[in-house]
Parts: sequence; C-alpha cells; structure tokens
Amino acid sequence: MDKNTVIGIVLIFTILIGFSYLNKPSEEEIAAAKRRQDSIAQVEAARVQEAEYQAENAKVQKSSLPASENGEATDSTAVAQNVKDQFGAFADAAIGNEEFITLENNLMKIQVSTKGGKVYSVELKDYQTYDSLPLMLFEGEDNLFGLNFFAQNRSIRTDDLYFVPSVGKKDIVVSGPEVPKGKEGRESFNEENTGDSETLVMRLDVGNGRYMEYEYKMNYNSYMIGFNVKTVGFDQLVSQNANYLNFNWAFSAPRQERKSKYGEDRYTTISYKYFEDEVDKLSPGKSSEETLKTKVKWISLKQLFFNSSIIADSSFPTADIKFEYLEDDPKYIANFHTDIALPFESKPTENYNMRLYFGPNHYTTLKQYDISLERLVNLGYAIVRPVNKWLIIPVFNFLGRFIDSYGLIILLLTIFIKLIVFPFTYKSYISQAKMRALKPEIDELTEKYGKDKAMEKQQATMALYKKAGVNPMGGCLPMVLQMPILFAMFFFFPTSIELRQKSFLWANDLSSFDSIFRLPFEIPVYGDHVSLFCLLMTVTTIFSTKLNSQATSSQAMPGMQTMMYIMPLMFLFILNSYPAGLSYYYFLANLITIGQMYLFRTLIDEDKIRVQLQANKKKAGPAKKSNFQKRLEKMAKEKGMQLPK
Repeated sequence: MDKNTVIGIVLIFTILIGFSYLNKPSEEEIAAAKRRQDSIAQVEAARVQEAEYQAENAKVQKSSLPASENGEATDSTAVAQNVKDQFGAFADAAIGNEEFITLENNLMKIQVSTKGGKVYSVELKDYQTYDSLPLMLFEGEDNLFGLNFFAQNRSIRTDDLYFVPSVGKKDIVVSGPEVPKGKEGRESFNEENTGDSETLVMRLDVGNGRYMEYEYKMNYNSYMIGFNVKTVGFDQLVSQNANYLNFNWAFSAPRQERKSKYGEDRYTTISYKYFEDEVDKLSPGKSSEETLKTKVKWISLKQLFFNSSIIADSSFPTADIKFEYLEDDPKYIANFHTDIALPFESKPTENYNMRLYFGPNHYTTLKQYDISLERLVNLGYAIVRPVNKWLIIPVFNFLGRFIDSYGLIILLLTIFIKLIVFPFTYKSYISQAKMRALKPEIDELTEKYGKDKAMEKQQATMALYKKAGVNPMGGCLPMVLQMPILFAMFFFFPTSIELRQKSFLWANDLSSFDSIFRLPFEIPVYGDHVSLFCLLMTVTTIFSTKLNSQATSSQAMPGMQTMMYIMPLMFLFILNSYPAGLSYYYFLANLITIGQMYLFRTLIDEDKIRVQLQANKKKAGPAKKSNFQKRLEKMAKEKGMQLPK
C-alpha cells in the first residue's frame, strides 16, 4: 500500500472511533434501556405462559364442579390442593360467584363485576346506535381489565379472581341538579352546581393483611371516572426481580355507526399521548401494533364519535398496544388490546392513580381536561386546524345553544362565513371587471409580440397594468382566503358528533351519507347508493364554474378549462359516501356564490370601470419601473433580446 492509502485507512478508523465515543449513551440512557428491556421481557414471559395458564385454569374450574355436573366423583381435598397449586396465596379468591354492581350517573351506566373487579360494560345513556339500540362502548365476559404478574412462581391474572365489593347494594346512583342542554359533562357547570359523588371499592383479599383494591369514583354529570389501584403486602408475594405489574385492558368494540369506508371504519384506532409530547396513533383501517418505549400520558381506544381512555395521573413507563381491524364483521369493528406497565417498587403499600374516560369525542368536552384529549377529534392539518378551532367550532356551538335544527345551523354558518369573505369577493369581482376592460389591449400586445417574444410581452403587459392601476392578482385573494375554510369543513363535518343522528329534509343522519336510492351493484369509488346532496353540490359547482369562467378574462389553456369541469365530477365520486352535512354545506356555499355573481353583475357598471381605467392611463404618465421589471430587463439584455420602447 502506498502512503496515501495508509493515511486514508488511519483517518477512517480515527473517525469511526471518535464517532463511537461521541455517541456513547449516558448512564441514564443505559438504565432507561435496561428498564424497557425488563418490561418487554416480562410481557413476553407473560404471553408465553398465557396458553398454559388458560388450560390449567379451565381444568381447575372443571374439577371444582359438583359430581352431578362434572360426571366424576369429586374429591374435595384433591380439588382444594389443585387450586392451591395453581393460584398459591390467591387460591381462596379463585372460586366464587360472579355478581354485578352498577354505577350510574346522568350520563352513563357502568357495570362492575366481582369476577376480576373489572369494568364489565359501559353504556352511554344519551346516545343510541345507528339502529336505535342502547349504545354500549363495550360489554361481555371476554373483556380484559386487570393486572397480570408473577407471584410465588405463578402467573396470576386478577381477571380470573373474585373481588369483594365495599357496598352491599347492587345499584349505586349518583344524583345531582338538572343539567341544561349543552352543559352535559362540563366541569365548569359542575363546579357551580355541585352534584353527588360515589365511590366503589373492589377488594381482592389474599390473607394475612395482604390485599389489592380497585377504587372507582364517579361524579355527577361527568364522563371521567377516578380509578385507583392499591396493593398492600404484595412485596411478600410478587417476584423480587419484577420491576412492573402489567395492566391488561382489551375488548371488542361494537359498531356504533352505519358501515362506511369514510365513516367509523376510517377513524377507529388506538391513539396515545407521549408524556409532555405530541399525540400519535396507530394507522386506522388496518391491523397494527406497537411498543411504546417512552413515557405515555394516556391511551385511548377510539372510534369515530366515542372513546374509552385510560389516563395516568403522572405517566405510564411503557406500553404495548394492538389494534385488529375487523372489516367484514357486521357486529364488531375492531379488537383493542393494551398492555401497560405499572412500576412496582416492592414496597409494603403501593398506589397507582389513574382516570378512565368513557364518553363522546366532543371537542369542547375533551379540551376542558387540558391533557390534549381534544386531539382525538380530527380537525385537519396544521394549516386548517386553527380555522376549525377558533372559528367553526365556536360559531357552531353558539348557534347550537339556540337552534335545534342542524340543517338551519349549517345554513347560518355558511351565510356567516360568506359575509366574512364578502368584501374580498367584491374586490375580486372588481379586479376581474378591470381585467375584462383591458382585454382588448392585452390581445393587441399578444398579437404584436407573438410567441417568440414572451419576455417583451410580459414586460409590456405589466407596464399596462401599472398605468391602468390594475392588480392582476387581485382576483386570487378570495380563493386564498376561502381555501383553508373549505378544507376545514372537509375535516369538521365527518367528525362532528353534534351532527350524529340529526335529520334534515331527506337526510336521516347528517353525519352519514344521504342515500335516496340503493344501486343493485357497487361502482368503484362511488359506492352502491346515490346521495342527493352530493348531486346538488356537483350541479351547482359546475354552474358556478361556468359563471366564473365567463367573468374572467384570463387566457387559460383549453386543458385548464376542461379540468375546471372535471374536478366537480371527481368530487361527485369522492363525496358520495361522505357525510350529508358536508355536501349540504358545499351546496349552500355554491348557491350563495351564484347569487353574489348575479348581484355584482347588476350593481357594477363595467363601462364606468373602462372609462376610469383610460383616465388612469392618461394621468399616470411614464410608468416607473418596478424591481421586478428591472430584473426582467436585465435577464433580457443578458440573452440579447431587444427591449420594447
């Protein structure tokens, strides 16, 4: 090897060694990585033993049946020993009878089971499913809601153990003052109008003063439930090398809305918020899973209009989440599964303070908790989110306090938005009228310079605009202002729970498509139905486009003119399965735009505008060159072009 090769190799090794040293993790990072690996190892170990545990548990339960049911002679001593071998110190809690205690306030009804001490079902009282059944967020004995850990070399699941309730009654009703419309679930109202509060404690007794408790606290007029887990004496039971207890929460989510690829199927997923960081989610519409390796503030099992969320008072160290999309299941839309790590420090007493939210994806309701839960409501991209947040939602909520018809509310909202942009729309029409007045002179310049002298033509055209006092970009301002609003509506209407099951004219539900006719076949993209609001929106869009093209004097290419008419037809296919409220809004906006065009034609005298432009040209004298014109002239000179006089 020559000298340069040796030097090159030495430099490469020096760079690699330096890079490795600079990127060496700190002791804190190494410790955090070890904690994550320990948690993941625990989860994997629990999963490996899950199948064995289920099989053994089924054998124990069968052997504990009476002889008449078991079909074999039952040896009570053998059964007791079998249970003892399976559950160890938890054996006494392994056999019992399942009973239910109901917690109820004005908004929801929660069933808590003595088996597992878990939330068995949740019903939202003010809502129904699309087919008029009680709206259950989840229910059934297959739901998981409890801790999973190793104790005395045994895998213990609290879901299969029996808890003892702190009260003897089966129904606990939380009462309070009458809640006016629009104040459901509002904490500000509750502060001024205090209702009752009830607490249910479910205890898992392990003997010798050792126990575990689930504490549920329900307040009146609230969707938020206090949920605390307390362990006493578990330092004597749980394996010494365990750094975490794993909290499993899993259930199958029933379909709440009419099946639509642009409706509930599109928005159902698991969302989560990193501690002191952004909100993220699994991809909706397809099965996926993820290990959250950093601290998490909350995890939400979310559908289109409702969610079930678990929220840490501080944070969860790590969690595994899994979402299984059930596209072809007529009853359920998804299987949710979460495996959350709760720190275990081997103390005599440990507490885990959390909250549970069972309720609607209503922006104002979620925002009041100040933990970014309102991000569950999809308000669009960052550029349009402020429009929904600061304009559309406040106006929509304000009108909703006084008007019951949401068709009328959308009409008033459309008029309000059009009034805001009306001054700019008027100036745009004036600008278009001025451009039409100058069109003969623009045509002369086009004929004079032809296609070979584009630079000279551009300079002459800009000089003409300047002398006449015309801004060629003036007609674009209203479109620039309206585009964020149009896109904001595109995100607002599909996720607005206020429109859910609200009818207007022929539309039974403004949050879903309005089907006036079912096709015997399905058209790709379009669907298998005909939406009348979507048809009306398309027709008025085409008519509005035609009027606008007549009002402009732009020399648009023929291909662009054709595209202007193709776009409404494309939206006919795209929006056919979108909510009727969205198509209705676009339809109203088109009608108002068409009315404005005819109004402007009546009020604006284009002959006077033409006379005024000629007067402006005479007053202007020699036009001063703008910086833009100077740059154009410089470029032309560099290319050897002859400049116009």
